[in-house]
Amino acid sequence: MNRCIHIAAKSAAVLTAAALATACGATQKPADAFTVAGMQVADGPSGLKAGAPPPSRTVTNTDGGPIDTLAVQSVSDVEDYWNGTFARALAGEFTPVRKLLSWDANRRDRSTSFCGETTAGLVNAAFCPPDSSIGWDRGVLLPSLRKSYGEMAVAMVLAHEYGHSVQYQAELNRPNTPTLVAEQQADCFAGAYMRWVAEGHSRRFRLSTGDGLNSLLASVISFRDPLFNRNGVSSGGGEHGSAFERVSAFQFGFTDGPQTCKGIDVEEVRSRRGDLPVALQRGETGNWPVSQNSVRSVIAAMNILFKPASPPRLTFDPAAAKRCPDARSTPPASFCPATNTIAVDLAALKKLGAASEGPTGLTGDNTAYSVVISRYVLAVQKGLGLPLDTAETGLRTACLTGVATRKLSQQVNTPDGNTVALTAGDLDEAVAGLLTNGLAASDANGQSAPAGFARIDAFRTGVLSDQDHCLERFA
Repeated sequence: MNRCIHIAAKSAAVLTAAALATACGATQKPADAFTVAGMQVADGPSGLKAGAPPPSRTVTNTDGGPIDTLAVQSVSDVEDYWNGTFARALAGEFTPVRKLLSWDANRRDRSTSFCGETTAGLVNAAFCPPDSSIGWDRGVLLPSLRKSYGEMAVAMVLAHEYGHSVQYQAELNRPNTPTLVAEQQADCFAGAYMRWVAEGHSRRFRLSTGDGLNSLLASVISFRDPLFNRNGVSSGGGEHGSAFERVSAFQFGFTDGPQTCKGIDVEEVRSRRGDLPVALQRGETGNWPVSQNSVRSVIAAMNILFKPASPPRLTFDPAAAKRCPDARSTPPASFCPATNTIAVDLAALKKLGAASEGPTGLTGDNTAYSVVISRYVLAVQKGLGLPLDTAETGLRTACLTGVATRKLSQQVNTPDGNTVALTAGDLDEAVAGLLTNGLAASDANGQSAPAGFARIDAFRTGVLSDQDHCLERFA
């Protein structure tokens, strides 16, 4: 396979908005396919409430338009949260940022500056430590976020930026702390704030735990670090971590609150990353085109890693899935328990594995391979005598798919002469698939947990633990 985790460099003076990452060990609670972090999954309206109280802050250089109104309401609401949380979670007294600044990146007027930089062409949102200010681009960045992902994506970005102010006030980091650590902490803090909103405590915003949270997660993973290789950088960006890391950080804060964010430090990040690839090696492209040969190699690698007593048979006849007597077809890959067969619709699988600029812009080869692996781990569960059609099956499948994906961080040489290995970007592509189609977190009938949050959380649990933990948590 090909692709995984991305890292970049950035100025220490401005901590940018395009940032979220992973986090430390969140509390593992018994799984429920119809909840997210203990909250019932429900669709509904998300965004700024009608009749919300006026903002408590003012903005310098504002045009008074709807984007600035949304942004200043976001900052005001985040401050409500920290006013009631800071002392209890981090100790000490909370102090609001001193200044808010808005600009239009489309304007080439160089008379306005933020944190020592001209705002002409500055498509960004950031916290500036020297003068304790938060600024944002009302012309390009925030409108695009609102259009693509909804109003809560704007609130998310500004909650992240406010997380940097909280770091400074709580004195969590030394001056030489890597940017990646600070970014992961800030995204964890943003997740904690969004939990507060989802629980109904906010006077200004609301967030549904179904479609609202799914859209918010899509906005989170749409911003990630560029792919790096040993010879240089394929694109610019800040040291914010991969989409997998960023979603994880958000989920840790959402699940366990701001206290858990304090545990993110250099050693924790290094321990959690372990042997996961963070850069493309020499000669790697980050992509393995889907073919009969590649799919056979992935299945062969699974046989080596899991050593099942009765390995599943592979067929590229899509009609075989429709003839299965005890499970529905789940194209582009299906598992039939009665015949212990994985049926692949190769044309559909190729389409799923093609690079895409869809809702997250992250789909690729491992979006497809993770679906194939998920059907394989259904066979593993069948061999263990586990049910393949319960509400928990989908989450257990996602978790075991995460275990299998992590195992591929050590390359596997298959009998056909291929080498199957996790590379930079693969985890991100799996996460994108879990959010947008959910098949890798579904049972033998293609039924998946309704919340993308729960599907990704289960996959992440597998990546960061092992098979026994998956079987215990998702029993």
